[in-house]
Amino acid sequence: MKLKLEDVSIEFDFTMDCPYWRGFWDKGTMGHIGCDPDVKSPMLRKYHQVLWSKPLPNGNAFDLEFGKSSDYLKYQDIRFGSDSIITSFRYKKTKLLIEEVQKKVDWVPWIERFLHENYTIGGTIIFPKHVNSINGQRGMNPYICDRFDLTLECIRRYYSGITDYQQNPLGWVLKKDSNFFDLFLDFKGYCDFFFLQDCVSDDYSTVHMWIPTIPFTSKHPFPRNTDEYFLWTETSRKVVHLRNKRIQDYVQQNI
Repeated sequence: MKLKLEDVSIEFDFTMDCPYWRGFWDKGTMGHIGCDPDVKSPMLRKYHQVLWSKPLPNGNAFDLEFGKSSDYLKYQDIRFGSDSIITSFRYKKTKLLIEEVQKKVDWVPWIERFLHENYTIGGTIIFPKHVNSINGQRGMNPYICDRFDLTLECIRRYYSGITDYQQNPLGWVLKKDSNFFDLFLDFKGYCDFFFLQDCVSDDYSTVHMWIPTIPFTSKHPFPRNTDEYFLWTETSRKVVHLRNKRIQDYVQQNI
């Protein structure tokens, strides 16, 4: 059954809608995700469908439908998957950093709270889904490392016509999805549609970096120390909170 817009709650935690926490700590203090809400949460899929099925900047209706088999959602001939805009950098490459962070907080309840808070609707988005799609490439690209601020900067540069790899590491991926990005006309249209206004400047000319970074000048742009890690997590919380507020306002205005 299709969800109604009035049923959307910015407090709904999608880690509780699937076996996300089953065995989470079995393999050590880094935590292990055995179940991805972006794939396995039935409620998240319904939220994406009802929230983004609205008029596009180009005037068309963005009517998302449940796809068959592995198709998460679809619009015309475009398939979509869900993606989190938040990362906590619990990777092998950042193991030493996380060990330093663990010395400064009560780690298990601290990181669990972070994940619970940020796997709300304000912490997720949809991207076109196919081989070598944005979702996978932004995680694997050494100049992005799953950072959403850098991903959004790639999208901003795409709309500005900058797609060469050196200046836009995801440019080649975004060009493949031009039929999707053209729906929003420009970067402002894209940000407004997905409630990303708090991630950019008032005139949409720049993307706010969540930690001090000169985009795409060096590989592996992880937080460099615990201060940057805590700045990253605090900025993540703020972005999700502000985006949730915008989503809540939209829901209240349209029910």
